Amino acid sequence: MNLATSNGDAFAEPSVDLSELADAFRNARAFTARLCEPLEIEDMVAQSMPDASPVVWHLAHTTWFFETFLLKPFCPGYKPFHPQFEYLFNSYYNAVGEQFTRADRGLLTRPTVAQVRRYRESVEGCVNEFLAAGRFDDAAAVRGTVELGIQHEQQHQELILTDLKHLLSRNPLAPAYRSLPDAIESSDGMMTESSVATAAPIRFVDFPEQLAWIGYDGDEFAFDNERPRHRQFVDAFGIANRLVTNGEYLAFMEAGGYNRPEYWLSMGWSAVCENRWQSPLYWTQRDGRWCEFTLDGIQSLQMDAPVCHISYFEADAYARFAGLRLPTEAEWEIVASQTPVEGHFAESLRLHPDPAAGSSPIDQMFGDCWQWTSSPYIGYPGYRPPSGAIGEYNGKFMCNQYVLRGGSVATSRSHIRASYRNFFPPQARWQFTGIRLAT
Repeated sequence: MNLATSNGDAFAEPSVDLSELADAFRNARAFTARLCEPLEIEDMVAQSMPDASPVVWHLAHTTWFFETFLLKPFCPGYKPFHPQFEYLFNSYYNAVGEQFTRADRGLLTRPTVAQVRRYRESVEGCVNEFLAAGRFDDAAAVRGTVELGIQHEQQHQELILTDLKHLLSRNPLAPAYRSLPDAIESSDGMMTESSVATAAPIRFVDFPEQLAWIGYDGDEFAFDNERPRHRQFVDAFGIANRLVTNGEYLAFMEAGGYNRPEYWLSMGWSAVCENRWQSPLYWTQRDGRWCEFTLDGIQSLQMDAPVCHISYFEADAYARFAGLRLPTEAEWEIVASQTPVEGHFAESLRLHPDPAAGSSPIDQMFGDCWQWTSSPYIGYPGYRPPSGAIGEYNGKFMCNQYVLRGGSVATSRSHIRASYRNFFPPQARWQFTGIRLAT
């Protein structure tokens, strides 16, 4: 996920006052704690792959962020909770110092979960006291840092859910993160929804050629990679009214999609062969029918729900199979800027994409699944990476990644906007990533 800097060149100064920001800080931290309520201690300490992190590490790292970038520089006399935590819970900020190896985070059985929770409580208390006192020389810098820390916390809330889902999926028991209130457990142990919606028919909405303004334009928070706002010529295009469904993707599979190299980019075909991909991540067959692992356990595959946990390579291959393509991020933003930010987000705790309702001309632009675009993740014209440790996060990753837009069921509603640019390498599949088609 992407971060930014408190440098004024990176994002607009937040428009909220400190009392509102203090409430936002407490709400963000409380939601992180809420996401952890269904977990046992054992769930919180394991690491399923190098790209994922244990839940306890996320709890510690988000706390380290406030300690490192707010309390240390702005709170005179602040003493760090533990001298080694700067090393253990620094993700990849080289300007701060060395970091513990990412792939080995699951080996950190100490500090314990209880100690990390005390760390969180201590830092939260210090932040609350600091903001309540209001005694600081640079109020704008403090506001910017707290706002950034809240956004960073929300990104790690999403990672807690996606990393945990991957971890639980590796367990042969296929345990659920929590029980789904409106679901019925069948005799074979699978969860089936008591009511299933039907996706609207797919169609394409046309947009004329235009000279469009792309990038963030406003007074609220935005990451540095959403700037500078710039003009871009875009040819006429059409965009699908909803995301591609499981049933539509299954047709690609049944047509031999994973065995036909003509649909795949060269690197994508190599990934298929090396990883033996034959279906989206978390799909499995039981008694001759397709199922998928969800945070609510194994469920029968809902054919009208959006296909998710798809790599860029798979999204591109499906588009070629359909005789279509993925939208560019500029095309996506043109459509999204005219669309209300509505959808299924983390606050609902739905945690699995739903079929498109068909109530709007274009559905599912936000929430449900991150949507792959055909655009490589690079800086906008005139972009300059900000200085300072926090500014490392975006600019140095503008290589070998593709842009995703729109958020997912694991993204907070207050975190997303039309200009938001997420990015992942093309082989990544463990995030809630799906497909929207374009003509």
